[in-house]
Amino acid sequence: MSGEDSAMPPTDTEPPTSVFSSPSDFVAQPRLSYLVASRDGETMVAGVAALDEERGRFVTSLYRLDPNGTLPAVRLTRSKEGESAAACLRDGRLLFLSGRPATEGSEEAGESSLFLLPVAGGEAFTVATRPGGITGIFTADSSDRVLVSARVAPRVASDDEDKAWWEERKKKKVNAALYEDLPVRHWDSYVGPDETHLFSLDLPEGADGPVALRDITPEAGQALFDGSVALSPDGSTAVVTWRVSLDAGRYRTDLVAIDTSSGERRLLVSYEAGEYHFDGLCFSPDGRYVATTRSSRATIEGPQVVEAYVVDLRTGEGRVIEVGDEPHLHSVVFSGDGKSIVAVTDLGGRAPLLLIDLESGRVTRLTGEGSYSSPIALYGGGYLAIRAAVDSAPQVVHLSGEPAAEPRHIEAPGAIESFPGRLEEVETTAADGTAIRGWLVLPEGASASSPAPLALFIHGGPVSSWNNWTWRWNAWLLVARGFAVLMPDPALSTGYGQKMIERGWGQWGGAPFDDLMAITDAAVARDDIDGERTAALGGSYGGYMANWVAGHTDRFKCIVSHASLWSLEQFQATTDWPAFWADEWGYPDTNPELYARWSPDRYVDAITTPMLLIHGEKDYRCPVGESLRLWAELTRRGVEAKFLWFGEEGHWIMQPGDIVVWYETVLSFLAEWVLGESFEPSRLT
Repeated sequence: MSGEDSAMPPTDTEPPTSVFSSPSDFVAQPRLSYLVASRDGETMVAGVAALDEERGRFVTSLYRLDPNGTLPAVRLTRSKEGESAAACLRDGRLLFLSGRPATEGSEEAGESSLFLLPVAGGEAFTVATRPGGITGIFTADSSDRVLVSARVAPRVASDDEDKAWWEERKKKKVNAALYEDLPVRHWDSYVGPDETHLFSLDLPEGADGPVALRDITPEAGQALFDGSVALSPDGSTAVVTWRVSLDAGRYRTDLVAIDTSSGERRLLVSYEAGEYHFDGLCFSPDGRYVATTRSSRATIEGPQVVEAYVVDLRTGEGRVIEVGDEPHLHSVVFSGDGKSIVAVTDLGGRAPLLLIDLESGRVTRLTGEGSYSSPIALYGGGYLAIRAAVDSAPQVVHLSGEPAAEPRHIEAPGAIESFPGRLEEVETTAADGTAIRGWLVLPEGASASSPAPLALFIHGGPVSSWNNWTWRWNAWLLVARGFAVLMPDPALSTGYGQKMIERGWGQWGGAPFDDLMAITDAAVARDDIDGERTAALGGSYGGYMANWVAGHTDRFKCIVSHASLWSLEQFQATTDWPAFWADEWGYPDTNPELYARWSPDRYVDAITTPMLLIHGEKDYRCPVGESLRLWAELTRRGVEAKFLWFGEEGHWIMQPGDIVVWYETVLSFLAEWVLGESFEPSRLT
């Protein structure tokens, strides 16, 4: 069903006293997932995830937002399958992807199909389907041309063959793939044997049913896997990142222009040895230029460098756009007038937007506090974006474009109004004189007369920063139970210049560990922190560091290690991207000294601290074998330990019930070892 409806997601319970009263209340909070808008700002739609009726999974629905920011959001869709992506056509019509039944009257949901919702609302109708499902939508600012990405069977010559391949695999329950190259897996899924292709279609005003799709990349193979796509304003040209295999599982990403009518490809930029990669693409308003980020290939000698890069489609010439040393770039978009680019960055524990004038090179900070993502440049001036912070769930805002101007709030579901404590910044100095900063979240009432126990959160990445809201490692659930939470940015963190990353490069347990201990020392020196009751927790690289901490100090009462790395030698060959890690460390047989020095498993005999290990079976970035091996080695040595296993989860714990179990188990483990309470397992484990 589609059409305008109530302003908030449905709920079958009274609102909790606090979102953070329990893990179940926290999971029930609506979550702003994504934002799309027309470039005139008149059509503005947010995807909002909320629990389904059985409270067993998140379902994303679409909400129309008021451009003036005064009226409540209006719910547009209510399918039980949800809407996974959306995009605006130039006249305000809305396209979205959903697994809802594609045929009217059918009750059978299937692969994700493309639907269109008219400007005036009403019922959405099917625009396009593919046997393997449609995975992405790309619209033009001044044209009715649309591109979609879709999964296609390998080595097929027609749509009929494609359909037959999918049907036969499903009927015969085949789940096999023959590989001749890496990668085999990616995060939490397997790569192939199907391929990603781009299809072109036209949706003129008045279109009221399915339209023809034209495959403009019939020989793509795996070239478009995990790639980026941008469609020119007039819809005539797509620019894509085109993956080309190299040796030993490495690849390069070329920038390629594709004619959306003929499928003719034109190479724009290529680095033969793969010394640079491109990610994220955006056209200038006049269609002449494409902006992207260019990342150098990491080596044992040093980390990758991320730069803003602009390509002239007429000449193929590209140039780097300087933004200074400290900001760490994530993505770039053109301003509405095309004279500047806006960069999404990490900087000093925040994620501001920077405006870079293309002629003068002048860099202006557009935003102050908070972390910004998904900026949309409006042709009339200003920007839409999603703003969040450690103490603010994601919300939609309008930015005037003036430096450091206060953002204007746009009403959308998902706001959290109150928090059970306060947020402060802390800083100390490392042994080499480097300033180390972080966030300290303190519970209400923490004071010299009532000091709070401390939980050290170690971020993943490792090239990352604690500068944003997170649903997965949310400090406020611990704060609501009386803990203070320290969220530091040690060596390898972003937003402090390239030297900060270089300080920890190739020595994951060295400077980062020292920095973490130094800022923990600074935190426990406060009179409102109880330095005798502390715990350390980390996931991914943070899990590596949790394991390293366990083998190098007994200062913590307990340690939580999620999705961790235990044996670097084992990990390098079994992770989903072996070549990437070999670029930083070399291979175990060619650089054994580095592996021996920095692998946590070499220090297992020093571990005495109680540990909680957590891992998802379908984690292919940090395979579950890392925790299984650690678990076996701890139990053999009689170390107090527990292992929380999720059979259907990957690197991230994503399903509502599993999230509740995760938080309940972690909180109970901390209560046992830090607060001296009895351990109470989640009742569903």
